[in-house]
Amino acid sequence: MKRFLSTTGLFLGALLMPSMAFADAVPAAAHTINTGDTAFVLVATALVMLMTPGLALFYGGMVRKKNVLATIMQSFILLGVISIQWALWGYSLAFGPDIHGIIGSFAWFGLNHVGLTPDPDYAATIPHQAFMVFQMMFAVITPGLITGAFAERMKFKTFLVFILLWATLVYDPIAHWVWGAGGWIHNLGALDFAGGTVVHISSAISALAAVLIIGKRHNYGREHNPPHNLTMTVIGASLLWFGWFGFNAGSALSAGALATSAFVVTTLAAAAATLGWVLIEWKKSGKPTMLGAASGSVAGLVAITPASGYVGPLAAIIIGFVAGMLCYYAVSLKPKFGYDDALDVVGVHGVGGTFGALATGIFASVAINAGGANGLLYGNPKQLLIQLIAVAATVVYGFVVTYILLKVLDATMGLRVTQEEEVMGLDITQHGEEGYNM
Repeated sequence: MKRFLSTTGLFLGALLMPSMAFADAVPAAAHTINTGDTAFVLVATALVMLMTPGLALFYGGMVRKKNVLATIMQSFILLGVISIQWALWGYSLAFGPDIHGIIGSFAWFGLNHVGLTPDPDYAATIPHQAFMVFQMMFAVITPGLITGAFAERMKFKTFLVFILLWATLVYDPIAHWVWGAGGWIHNLGALDFAGGTVVHISSAISALAAVLIIGKRHNYGREHNPPHNLTMTVIGASLLWFGWFGFNAGSALSAGALATSAFVVTTLAAAAATLGWVLIEWKKSGKPTMLGAASGSVAGLVAITPASGYVGPLAAIIIGFVAGMLCYYAVSLKPKFGYDDALDVVGVHGVGGTFGALATGIFASVAINAGGANGLLYGNPKQLLIQLIAVAATVVYGFVVTYILLKVLDATMGLRVTQEEEVMGLDITQHGEEGYNM
């Protein structure tokens, strides 16, 4: 049996081993601006920015029509609130000079010392501000993911305070741990190319804390509330897939082999997850649905995010296909757990992000990225343990801090709209407008 397992591992390793052509994927450090890299990162930044309105449409189509604008607003307003927070203090906390591996200092408050020359710690061939604004778009969309969990029932004014505090107390510290120079998870050797822990797990575990505190929607489980506009949802999913090329390939921070590899595995994982979700749904329910296909594509994109700079095409297909099926089952089991995660943030981003982070510890290869590490399949079982530590730390910290934060806000400002306001819909009661006047 031992010989069989060893032989099987060698075979799979040989099959999945990417071409050594990628061995030079990470550019040598330099201190001069490369205009090609700069243009690439700025375009990638624009793509990631488009993901936030894409998420707004994806979520907006899945709620009831009386809440469509309120749901879209919860994503769109982040472009205003978090962009300013990031420029004033968020970027400094996440990427500024390290304090004991836990947080960045306020040395870069207001983008002080964040200029137009490269920073060798983060991106040696592009202006420091290009890296900063690229990371800004990650900070913007991450709290937007949480909104799908408590859709249709949260006060807008409390929401604004919540996202500002959450970005400061949860996102910025975790981003520093994983990506910041000196961050303790970074020093541990965890691999998270584009945000499996920082973006997806942190938002999903925070979403779980939110729905446990805020409670279920009125008549949840007693009324059938199908998505009011699946066409809108599909447009949103398509924009997310499109923007995700900037999310993952852009995280290479240079236009070259590594960015190309990340681009390819991103679309392969999304495609495989779409098939995985649709096939299992077809078998279980008798019909393949458009909502299932859209959800599956997002599940695959989530799962490949941490691995995108470290794995090859065949590994990406495996990761995506498994993620599609896993997330389908996670979503279908939600009623048994009894919480009202309206738009399945926990099932898709939590399960998909966790699986992707752990799969990175299995399939990662230095043949793709010499700056990374080999995973379990290539003789380094320690990497899987490191990935597990990163996941566990993100889950525990994200849940505890979010839970305390929401408890305080509930006691001081109140989290939920009244039952009357919920029945009328948040479009009218929170914003005084309607999505459809026909």
